[in-house]
Amino acid sequence: MTTTIGARIKSLREQRRLSQEDLAEQFGFKDRQTLSAIETGDRKVAADELLRATQIFGVSIDYFTDPFMLAGEGSFSWRQTGVDGDRLRGYEESAGRLIAAFRTLARQTGREPPLIRPALSLSKQSSFDDASAAGERFAAEFDLGNVPARRLADVMAEKLGILVLMVDPIEGVSGAACRLPELDVVLINRNEIAGRRHFDLAHELFHILTWEKMPPEHVEEIMPKKRSRVEQLADNFASALLMPGAVLDRFGEWGGLTEGKLVDRLNAVADELLVTSQALRWRLVGMGRLTRAQSDAISDDGLRNNGRAKPGKPEAPPLFSKPFVQIVAAALDEGQTSMRRIASILGLPIDDFAELFASHGVEAPYEL
Repeated sequence: MTTTIGARIKSLREQRRLSQEDLAEQFGFKDRQTLSAIETGDRKVAADELLRATQIFGVSIDYFTDPFMLAGEGSFSWRQTGVDGDRLRGYEESAGRLIAAFRTLARQTGREPPLIRPALSLSKQSSFDDASAAGERFAAEFDLGNVPARRLADVMAEKLGILVLMVDPIEGVSGAACRLPELDVVLINRNEIAGRRHFDLAHELFHILTWEKMPPEHVEEIMPKKRSRVEQLADNFASALLMPGAVLDRFGEWGGLTEGKLVDRLNAVADELLVTSQALRWRLVGMGRLTRAQSDAISDDGLRNNGRAKPGKPEAPPLFSKPFVQIVAAALDEGQTSMRRIASILGLPIDDFAELFASHGVEAPYEL
């Protein structure tokens, strides 16, 4: 709790653009070092100091003690289009409550966070080929099979200890990576088409695995005017992971196809691999299996919606994830939280919980 309170004091100080000297003076400390020790969790906050903090910042004491908040404790990287800052901050707070709930309830029900945090040995100096090779190796070493997109979320959760959450975010948000001191999280907009959803998942995985050497921007445009090197590396990693060369070998040669047959095969193979036709097209160009001239000859219209006249209604995966719902069920079963409180955090009516548990094959903690 000492670390949590300190982190939240630091977060509020930075939001208000106060220096440590300024805030230390408001607390009545003799020096800045006392506040610094509080912010890093090296010094406990006395009761009167906590009360003083509520007065200085104009927040309730719950802000500093509520375990179902992430204020100042996590770093997000959002993949979005045209979302204004206030709306994104509001959604980040809601998403943070989901993550904080998992963290708190997992701890209360005896689940330990991963002991070791995996990382890729890539840096900004790595080449795009290096990133692609890492994606290929990931697919092979974690045995993702002939359709890597199908198993990726489960592998991230089971093998790497990453919390993957399928969510219904505000409009414009595709996904996010979030790093806490003890937990990695990926949020994915479950309502997007499968191909984009899977690409976002692999893209955010790259950020999680390279966070220390290449911390991502807080906000990333999906289609920026100029893509940063880190984002290009992430795209190459994601593309190779979802479409490894060994998997693409199954579909034969591409170079000799006429434009019409090439478009048909791109759409058919993309459907089979659960990716978009455009992503497959650029993967083949990057691998040298299609020339730039062949790619330029393809009409974008022929690849739109993987060749369909209209995008089909996305078949959304169940809300959140099985590990998340299992923790919620265990916490309710053990009385670690109330149905009313968890319903508020998840943004669900209590009447929807039976369906939520059933969608993940999780036994409801009691009759709903």
